[in-house]
Amino acid sequence: MSPVSKSAAAIAAARAEGRPALICYLPAGFPDVQGTIDAAVAMAENGADIIEVGIPYSDPVMDGSVIQAATVQSLAQGFKVAQVFDIVRGITERCNATVMIMTYWNPVLRMGVDEFSRCLAEAGGAGLITPDLVPDEAAEWMEASDKYGLDRVFLVAPSSTEARMKATVEASRGFVYCVSVMGVTGARAEVSDAAAAVVAAAHAAGAENACVGLGVSQRKHVTEIGAYSDGVIVGTALVAALRDGGVDAVAKLTAELSGRTVNA
Repeated sequence: MSPVSKSAAAIAAARAEGRPALICYLPAGFPDVQGTIDAAVAMAENGADIIEVGIPYSDPVMDGSVIQAATVQSLAQGFKVAQVFDIVRGITERCNATVMIMTYWNPVLRMGVDEFSRCLAEAGGAGLITPDLVPDEAAEWMEASDKYGLDRVFLVAPSSTEARMKATVEASRGFVYCVSVMGVTGARAEVSDAAAAVVAAAHAAGAENACVGLGVSQRKHVTEIGAYSDGVIVGTALVAALRDGGVDAVAKLTAELSGRTVNA
C-alpha cells in the first residue's frame, strides 16, 4: 500500500474548490533562514497550497538570473544543507502548508539518501522535487521515500518520449512537474502550447496531477495555465518580490496570484 501523498491531497483540495493548486517556490536561506520561513508562512496564509523550498546549489543550471542571484547570496552567507530541515520545520510548525524540497541530487547523495529522507520526514516535509534525477537512477530514493512516506516528483518535458513519460509518471508520487522548453522571451502563445501538450501527454500516461510553471507572475497567468494543468508553479516573481519588498510583498503577490485578499 502506497503512503498517503500530502501534495496530492493539497492538489485534490484545490480541485474540489474548482481551481488549480498554487505552488510557490523560495530558495532556502534567502534572504536568510528566518526570512525564508517568514516568507513561506506568508505564502501559506495567502493562498499557496504547496511550498517548494529550493536548496541553494553552486551551479544552478536550470535557474534564471533572479533565483541564481538569491542562491549565490544564500551560499555566500554560509547556508548549509542541513539548515533546510530547520526551515521546513519552521514552516510546518506555524501553518498547515504542504512543504516540498526542490534539490539537485548531489546534496542528497552527500548526506545519504536514507538520512536525508528521515530528516525531511521528521521536519514535517512532504517530499522531494528532483530536477536532475531520472527514475532509472532513483532506486535508493524510491526505497527511502516509501520507507518514510515521502512524495517523489520527477520532471517531464516536451522532449520526453512516450516510454519515458510513462516511466516517469509511474515513478512519481504526488504530482509530475511539467517543464517547457522556453523559446524566444515573450513568445507566450508558443510556450503555452508546448506546456499544454506536455500536460496532456502526462495525463495520457496516467498522471493524476500534472503541474507546470512558465514565468508566471500575474493572476491571469494562473488562470490561463490552470485551465489545462492541475497546479501552477511560481518562482522567480516571488523571489523578486521578497528581494525588493520583503515578506509583505510576498504576501501581496501570493494573494494576487491566488485571487484572494491579502491576509497580513
